Amino acid sequence: MRMPEMMFLQGNEACALGAIKAGCRFFAGYPITPSTEIAEVMARELPKVGGVFVQMEDEIASAAAVVGASLAGVKSMTATSGPGFSLIQEVIGYAIMTETPCVFANVMRLGPSTGLPTKPAQGDIMQTRWGTHGDHAIIALYPSSVAEVYRYIITAFNLAEEYRTPVVFLMDAMLGHMRESFYPPKDEELFIIERLKDTSFGEEDLFVPFSESEYAEPTPFPMAEMGKTKFHVSGLVHDESGFPLSSPDAAEKLIRRLTNKIRLHADEIAFYEEYETEDAEILVVAYGIVARSAMKAVKIARRDRIKVGLFKPITIWPAPVSRFRKLAEKVNTIVIAEMNLGQYAKELISSIDRRSKVIRTINKVNGELIKPEEILDVITETQIEI
Repeated sequence: MRMPEMMFLQGNEACALGAIKAGCRFFAGYPITPSTEIAEVMARELPKVGGVFVQMEDEIASAAAVVGASLAGVKSMTATSGPGFSLIQEVIGYAIMTETPCVFANVMRLGPSTGLPTKPAQGDIMQTRWGTHGDHAIIALYPSSVAEVYRYIITAFNLAEEYRTPVVFLMDAMLGHMRESFYPPKDEELFIIERLKDTSFGEEDLFVPFSESEYAEPTPFPMAEMGKTKFHVSGLVHDESGFPLSSPDAAEKLIRRLTNKIRLHADEIAFYEEYETEDAEILVVAYGIVARSAMKAVKIARRDRIKVGLFKPITIWPAPVSRFRKLAEKVNTIVIAEMNLGQYAKELISSIDRRSKVIRTINKVNGELIKPEEILDVITETQIEI
């Protein structure tokens, strides 16, 4: 059997090439460290497949162009970092309200403000969840290797199409800039949800784009293309045709439906990995690039016969709390490592009864990766306490 050609890519390059493989044909962006290579690859590769790359005047314009391109029938994305991600929050909310499938990549750097542009951090975890205003649900993925970047950017586009929602794709400066070799999945191994287009409507017909379904079985449903039929889109509270309404009942119904279509399927959206959790007495939780250090620390601790396991969320939002709760019930101690001041730890800890648990956190906000030795030291200290 002929193996697929090995790739040796930077994380940002893998993000761009994986997006194109997923069917992305429009990218609008503004260069910003450390995400610029995604735009550079898109500028070079999109025209080769009939796609369009546009460098916009700023990030909010980029995000707005992405939403417009998606409504016109094309899978679309942008990529940014820290300050740019702050700017596009208004458009993320608009994409949620208008149920527009698109992908926003955020290669995180140390902040706030301009911070340290070339240094990694995980400081945008809560901004990803609550950055845009109002009650809403969001889907966000965060891989931990270049191979996973290529794989899960495709998943991000699939989720955007399936749930008709924007999806945030998180990386960090280290993951975005590191290079690794991997074998990409063969075409027959890939599952790609294509955009379903409704061509049954004429120019004078009114398309009803916003289903009243509670998404009991969320599947992609056809979207009309702007310019080919009457298609009203509004960020205001609206009915299923897209026209604004101001009644309390309409507002309640819409906001709950937009939230429920993701909330009710959180377990299906949740991707995660586990290592040595079957008999673990200590559970280490880490995500993104920090999960690499955590994995090494857990392997070393296992060689020393310490019963420790690793839980690595890949779907950051909605948080995979169902599985986390089950694992937490079996262990004495939970160690959560992240390159921020405990943003995700607060979310996970609030989901369990912590009265009988020892909770240890490892936090770093100096632009450096949490080292395996630092996690191992906490594991060893915890084992002695137990």
